[in-house]
Amino acid sequence: MIVFPNCKINLGLHILQKRNDGFHDLETIFYPISLQDALEIIQHPHPSTGIEFSTSGLKVDGNISDNICIKAYHLLKKDFPELPAIKMHLHKTIPMGAGLGGGSADGAFTLTLLNKKFNLGLNEEALIKYALELGSDCPFFINNTPCYATGRGEVLESLALDLSAYRFVIVNPQIHINTGWAFSQIIPSSTRSFLKEIIRIPIEQWKDDLKNDFEKPVCEKYPEINECKTALYKAGALYASMTGSGSTIYGIFKKDAAPQLNFPAQYFVKIV
Repeated sequence: MIVFPNCKINLGLHILQKRNDGFHDLETIFYPISLQDALEIIQHPHPSTGIEFSTSGLKVDGNISDNICIKAYHLLKKDFPELPAIKMHLHKTIPMGAGLGGGSADGAFTLTLLNKKFNLGLNEEALIKYALELGSDCPFFINNTPCYATGRGEVLESLALDLSAYRFVIVNPQIHINTGWAFSQIIPSSTRSFLKEIIRIPIEQWKDDLKNDFEKPVCEKYPEINECKTALYKAGALYASMTGSGSTIYGIFKKDAAPQLNFPAQYFVKIV
């Protein structure tokens, strides 16, 4: 059985306060984007094997045992010991550590695929609880529809937001942003314009009001990221912003736009 984990962008991202548990309260709007990985799971012919995991596409760094897909399998296996041995293959297309939530999507889709394939009977609420154990962004990908998110990003409120009349240009300059460093640059504040109100105004007016708190410090340290944003506006973007803690910049264009893009060859550039 195969699924296609998609990425997300953040429409605005405010860091409100640091919590006693070391995490931060935030508010953002998650919007799913059709840039996808591919994930396949089949039952292993040798029951004693456990899990056999392989990857292709973009190189996945780190130890295989730390991969979020494997963690998702073991998370369910702990509560469902009857879960059989599997072969799992992940084809990576979504850049990693780029603010697009690709890893979170892979983990969440692993949970939903295992639940469906092996009839575990988990409802959406239960899957969200498991997803939160994998990471703060993971619960979004269980429902995978536009949401206003608060808390760590796991308190989700569905939004009637439809941007299908537009196209997105995704640009990643292959710069890795350390998330801990990015958070250390933020002075939390709960005095912000309300994101749900901003997205009701025309997209052409978002530029001055829809902000990502990480963008200013990240762009000051890595001016190439700000140059990507400037280039997208010059190419006709109605709105452009960094997603997550970076380093990906996205631009929203009219559906019939044919943006002239001239980014360095090593940059990841995708129109979706």
